[in-house]
Amino acid sequence: MSSSDAAAAAARKGRLKQRYDNEFRLVAGCVPYRVKKDDEGNPCSSLGGDPAEVEVLMISTPNRADMVFPKGGWEDDEDVYQAASREVMEEAGVKGVINRAALGHWVFKSKSSQNSTSPRVACKGCIFAMEVTEELESWPEQETHNRRWVSPAEAYQLCRYDWMREALTALLERLSVMEPVAAAAAAATQELTDQPGMYMMLQASSDGAVALC
Repeated sequence: MSSSDAAAAAARKGRLKQRYDNEFRLVAGCVPYRVKKDDEGNPCSSLGGDPAEVEVLMISTPNRADMVFPKGGWEDDEDVYQAASREVMEEAGVKGVINRAALGHWVFKSKSSQNSTSPRVACKGCIFAMEVTEELESWPEQETHNRRWVSPAEAYQLCRYDWMREALTALLERLSVMEPVAAAAAAATQELTDQPGMYMMLQASSDGAVALC
């Protein structure tokens, strides 16, 4: 068994090691991306000298037509970057390099917990950019999560929640490829609304992950 296959053997289950910040369940995830390259390994550019072509990786979830970026619980035996990397591997079957400056921090409540009376149903999430360097042939949650590379414009249309579109916008601004998809972003904001749920963006900073401990 290769190291990649061994790493993909099983996903963590349960919440015995789950981190909380008061009533908030702490989660971490990524917007995985890749820059298309030519045969010589140089970033491809569109005609007219536009910025390099970028694709982002999204995953499906059961019984839903839209797609999401991988994320999940941050556990007490790992730092936030390890948690984000693990969740991306488990859900999307990819590995890569994380930029430690977060794309943003969000507080949100999932659709499934709208009617819950538990004080621990809201999540505080930290989302990073990950440049993908390896795609695994098999991964722990491939039976429930299919992966799909899409253009930024298509990603805006597929995103389930506003916070995902905000994270995508932050990534594209960081990569300086916002202009080619600005129209698609505006259209998505007009046409798509959140599923029932609450979210709020928190101020992002390079050391914000520490503040979530």
